Amino acid sequence: MSWQTMTVKELRDELRARNLPLGGKKSDLITRLADSTPEEHPSILLGDGDSSGEVVAGEISEESGELNAIFRRGVATVVGLPIPILVIAGLIVTSTLGYGAYTLVSQFFEEDIEYDLIDFNGTRARGFAQALVDMGNPGRLSGSPQEGAAADLVIDNLTALGFSVQDESYDVPMFEIMSEPELSICIPGGTIPIWSNIAPCGIGDVGQQETTFEHRTDFVLQGYSGSGDLSYADNVEVVYLYNGSENSGWANATEKIALVLLEAVGVSSNTDLYSRAAANNVAALILWNGVHNCGKIVADDCVPIFKSIGVDDVKSAAGGGMPTDIPFMMVSNKTGKAIYDQVLNGEGRLAVSTEVDNAGTRTIRTPCGTWYGDSEEMIIIGAHHDTVYNGPGAVDDTSGTASVLEMAHQFAAEVAKRGDPRLSVRFCTWGGEEEGLWGSKAYVEAHNGELSQNLRLYVNLDMNHVDIDKSSERGKSVTLFGNDKGDVDAIKEIAKQYQEKRSAVASQYEIKFRLLEGGKGEENGLPYNSDHGPFAYDLDNPGKVLVCYGSGSWEYHTYADDMSRFNEESLGISVVIYGSYITHLAWETS
Repeated sequence: MSWQTMTVKELRDELRARNLPLGGKKSDLITRLADSTPEEHPSILLGDGDSSGEVVAGEISEESGELNAIFRRGVATVVGLPIPILVIAGLIVTSTLGYGAYTLVSQFFEEDIEYDLIDFNGTRARGFAQALVDMGNPGRLSGSPQEGAAADLVIDNLTALGFSVQDESYDVPMFEIMSEPELSICIPGGTIPIWSNIAPCGIGDVGQQETTFEHRTDFVLQGYSGSGDLSYADNVEVVYLYNGSENSGWANATEKIALVLLEAVGVSSNTDLYSRAAANNVAALILWNGVHNCGKIVADDCVPIFKSIGVDDVKSAAGGGMPTDIPFMMVSNKTGKAIYDQVLNGEGRLAVSTEVDNAGTRTIRTPCGTWYGDSEEMIIIGAHHDTVYNGPGAVDDTSGTASVLEMAHQFAAEVAKRGDPRLSVRFCTWGGEEEGLWGSKAYVEAHNGELSQNLRLYVNLDMNHVDIDKSSERGKSVTLFGNDKGDVDAIKEIAKQYQEKRSAVASQYEIKFRLLEGGKGEENGLPYNSDHGPFAYDLDNPGKVLVCYGSGSWEYHTYADDMSRFNEESLGISVVIYGSYITHLAWETS
């Protein structure tokens, strides 16, 4: 029988039929099969030193069997190598994968692993996404009933699949919007006699012009906004602070409404701006969006987005507690221009009303399902099931949660075929991500000992999605990256095989890779901007992580992140590539 001509799947089927271990490279599988196959040996005449003169046939000593196995393994490996590798050990071959860069380092006497690619059910993944989006009204704000319903959906699916479920919850700093916020401008009517009791923009002010802005489309509260009720009668002055970077300007905004123009990404963070507002006791803080998604969601506007803050930094700036009485919002470009033209440079008055409890805690959920293997060594796959409060979050991160559930289904199918894995594998989703990674941070802190000792790999799926358009303008790339070279190299190899075996889908996308081995905050380090951060940097023994980001989501953190742009096919790239690697690690490594 020629084991060399068989595929890895065929070899494993044969091993399974013989009740033999399935793990290892192809050469290991071949050796295991060869060792278990009865061999016919020619009769061997003992040497002259053996006086008995007996002929020993068909026997082989344990020592010589091991040597033969080593010899066969070496021959099998060498025969399978391409000629250039036989000539130059460790030759580096560079090629392209889809539209991304792919680098493969071949080593002498070392075969490439042929990975079994798992399946992907796009219809089921979309079903998960739609069910989650339908729970939001409009979003799944952490600590809300909608977030809890999402966690329940995760638990129900993992339980049905046979996972051992752990439903943990944590009380974390969180805000709750108590009533619909309001923002409006009033331009007073005609001249009002001094002796009249009629107030500008009040009852009886004939000819007044009022513009009421729409919550979520024209303005959006920012994370941990405070409460305030500023009326037309208060006639609170609006102070324009340009981009908010000059410290001197903030002192002039005390007890006034501060208007800050966002004209370049990263000019100032919400944490910095809200801290300055708190330190200077402003009456309200309004960010004027002139940079995010301009002309992309609405042709002639920049739609406001939700952003959060660093709670501890703001508390420090506010004297130890949250600034509970400072409304904090972002407005669209058109709304910002209206405030600038009609209020700052006109006779208009601005009214702001918010009712937010931003000083308490809320309970968030972190459901997990574990399939325990022979080892305590563990792989964890995660995504966040919460969204921003102002939108359904179809991409961010319903796409990731749907991917985790689909990968869990595929893993359960592998268990049914292969039996229990060697490594333990855990599927989790996190609450509290949008407001500061609260769920994953709390989980890592609570399980630090177990994870520092046993975590083999954490895989994070956050917006692992490509827009349905797949245009050159929106982009069609998926970036797979991590902090361990061995893992990233393995992912490159699986992606190459995915390109070859699933080319109908893979050829439509760019698959890119990055290795980020640096420390937290370093140029070549992982960004600490999603739930992989605590696993990579907060454990006593920092973990190995893999992450996937997609492209084309112009609707990020807006009301428009809905299912109309959803592309379930694109989720299959990370689900299949990362899922196949997880399967390999769980069963095949030794």
